[in-house]
Amino acid sequence: MKPDDPLLRIIACPIDKGQLTLLLPEEVLYNPRLHRRYPIIDGIPQLLPSSGTRVPDEEHERILRRIGP
Repeated sequence: MKPDDPLLRIIACPIDKGQLTLLLPEEVLYNPRLHRRYPIIDGIPQLLPSSGTRVPDEEHERILRRIGP
């Protein structure tokens, strides 16, 4: 998945239905509101609630610094 992929405009977090942020080079989608990341496997976002993992607070802060406001 690339940052200009049109799919990024329409996919949403399966839990809060909010926008997700693509993190590269990790190839994951991140929900900063819930501190959850969803993997992208073979170019396909895994957006089941059970496929997301909670990010520890320290890692969440690092991610926020990377993606900006």
